[in-house]
Amino acid sequence: MLIKVNGFKTKIGSVLNNKDGKVLISNFIYLSLLQVAGYIFPLITFPYLAKTIGVEKFGEIAFALAMLSYFQTIVDYGFNFTATRDIAQNRNNIMVVSQIFSNVLWARCFLLLIMLLPFVIIVFSIEKLFLMRKLLFATFLLLPGHILFPQWLFQGLEKMKYITILNVISKLIFTIAVFLVIREESDYMYQPILTSLGFIVSGVISFYIIVVRWGVKILSPNYKQIRDTIKKSTDVFINQLFPNLYNSFSVLLLGIWGGQYANGIFDAGSKLANVVIQFFNVISRIFFPFFSRDRGQHKIYAKYCMLLAGVVSLVLFIIAPWLIRIFFTEEFISSVPVLRIVVFSMFFLVMSDVFGTNYLIVSGHDKIIRNITIGVSLIGFIIAVPLVYFYSYIGAAMTVTIVRFLLGVFSYIYSLKVR
Repeated sequence: MLIKVNGFKTKIGSVLNNKDGKVLISNFIYLSLLQVAGYIFPLITFPYLAKTIGVEKFGEIAFALAMLSYFQTIVDYGFNFTATRDIAQNRNNIMVVSQIFSNVLWARCFLLLIMLLPFVIIVFSIEKLFLMRKLLFATFLLLPGHILFPQWLFQGLEKMKYITILNVISKLIFTIAVFLVIREESDYMYQPILTSLGFIVSGVISFYIIVVRWGVKILSPNYKQIRDTIKKSTDVFINQLFPNLYNSFSVLLLGIWGGQYANGIFDAGSKLANVVIQFFNVISRIFFPFFSRDRGQHKIYAKYCMLLAGVVSLVLFIIAPWLIRIFFTEEFISSVPVLRIVVFSMFFLVMSDVFGTNYLIVSGHDKIIRNITIGVSLIGFIIAVPLVYFYSYIGAAMTVTIVRFLLGVFSYIYSLKVR
């Protein structure tokens, strides 16, 4: 046992003392702060919003975000992974970085313009959506905000310091704005507007850093290069799109069959779990550019990441009732079983990140993870209908857990096959 402990300390020490190790630690600190800005600050507003706008308006916002997720996935088109990987592999060549940055920027703008028309048509064609049109268009503002904030570039360059500090400041300002602007139930639609403004402000500041401070150039759009950029990212895009078949689709079904109350209960339980999930996303994103260059330490990373996920899942399962009462009102107490079910799925979601995203994708096996995602998402799409219909928000949570279990297990199995 002593030998194992000493061996572990030696490995940790060697990581901490080399250049890559120091970069990983620095990125972990700054990316963690970035996630604090993106998720902990909204967590601070949960109790206030729960009291001010209630369960039903919470549900309407969740419904709008679920609908938008399909459009956002198309606009992102998997670039958060493929572009990060390409930047990480060429980060010392400013001309190549400029070319990748420009192609992805123009590709996402092009996809946004294409998506605007079907979004408008869908909203004005369906009565339920037409009645929510103000909220839906306010939520749509999140898309240009995401385009302006190229987090994938900072991850690929492994430079998170400046953007993180500025992002935390801007998110803090707009978190305060929530308390100042949203004073009654009818103000609920300002929530997505304020969130969008946070992304836009962060994006403008980030462009200043990228273009002025770092000298990355925004090149003129080249149709052939934009087309090739989109084509290159298609497999990862499909991998990102298909989970919406069971995830966002379940929320949409809840809104149709269970009403916005059911959506509000499901969203409250999911939100708390998602805050913790983002912590593991931080770890995944930190190691993604590192493993894109060197996969030699993946086994150590996988072992301790899965151990941590197991411990955190167990703790959250136990304290779920306490968390719901702290962050929401008694009106949301039915969210406890939702939180417990989704927390259980978190372990398998981390498994899919560890062995899918941070091994299969960085190894160039995009098609394998694509096929896994398509298969299990179709299963989720099929089982979501009876589960949500008969068990409402509990069924939605069960759907998410079943699919994440399959996604994690198959990612692990296929990662062993390609080693």
